[in-house]
Amino acid sequence: MKLLFKYTIVGLLCFVYSCSSSQDQYVKQYDDPGFDRIAFYNVENLFDIYNDSLKRDDEFTPDGDRNWNNNRFYKKLNNIYKVIIGIGEWNPPVIVGLCEVENRFVLNKLVYQTPLKTFDYKIIHEESPDRRGIDVALIYRSSGFTPIEHKTIGIRFPFDTASRTRDILYVKGVLSGKDTVHIFVNHWPSRYGGYLVTKPKREFVATVLRKQLDSLFVSDINSNIIIMGDFNDEPWDESLQDVLDARLDTTGLQTNDLYNLMGIFQKDWDGGTSKYLDDWNTIDQFIVSANLVKGRQELQVSPKGAQIYNPEFLLEDDFKHLGKKPYRTYVGFKYNQGYSDHLPIYIDLTTSEKGD
Repeated sequence: MKLLFKYTIVGLLCFVYSCSSSQDQYVKQYDDPGFDRIAFYNVENLFDIYNDSLKRDDEFTPDGDRNWNNNRFYKKLNNIYKVIIGIGEWNPPVIVGLCEVENRFVLNKLVYQTPLKTFDYKIIHEESPDRRGIDVALIYRSSGFTPIEHKTIGIRFPFDTASRTRDILYVKGVLSGKDTVHIFVNHWPSRYGGYLVTKPKREFVATVLRKQLDSLFVSDINSNIIIMGDFNDEPWDESLQDVLDARLDTTGLQTNDLYNLMGIFQKDWDGGTSKYLDDWNTIDQFIVSANLVKGRQELQVSPKGAQIYNPEFLLEDDFKHLGKKPYRTYVGFKYNQGYSDHLPIYIDLTTSEKGD
């Protein structure tokens, strides 16, 4: 079941640089592939090099513990844009949800000062109160997605008022002129400090998100909902399966039900989106409303479901725990030159037969 796309860095570089003068022509001649690809990527600490006195970002500065400098920053940007282009198989996704980005500055650099500028990406981003300064964001190709509104959904823990975490980003828009979609980009509290200690925080975020979804279903029971993110829990954990009520199978799926597209990657599957010691896990997920599973309106999730993008250039040998692991930017405080400690995921939305 594990999917492996054989893209290489050399191939990506050839695509980007081989004929830069004709890039605009490439975009104009692009043929609609018949689906809209949507991706999510935890890019692992995309920080600028400047110290922000209001954030705990000191280690990601030239004088910090990680010796974070312009060369490393721009290497990171180049790595990320190559991944986004690769996910699209030379036609980058219409929408990409991101997490672990520091601010609008790094997003501007990514979207407007790398070859991604060829594809006319725009940015939706708001600052979160996370103490490290990392946010969620959404970038989109303006030719394929038209935003109508967006807002942030703040998280305040009643049992830990001093704690801060990332807001949920909500975006409503029209996808490829076909239908309205409601997108929620998430980065739930980590397990740092222990699973049981941090579990109530993720369950609380799930209750906040569930209330937002219930409100959407009350106003329109046929809402097309796409929830994406790094949830720091797996599909079968209580926060997702019980509190958010995201189902792992489609049997008897009702209109206002949610379906976790990552549930197919079961516990005994040798792979995932990130790796802890010798265990792969699937904490990066897509969850959708039943409409998008059943194709009751215009849009429908492709039958192949959610995919983990895991080409060889995003992996490296795991000499300690065997097998492979994500090729990340740092291993501890040692600069590793890689991409992220997470693998990206994506889905394709097609036009359903009922929508034709």
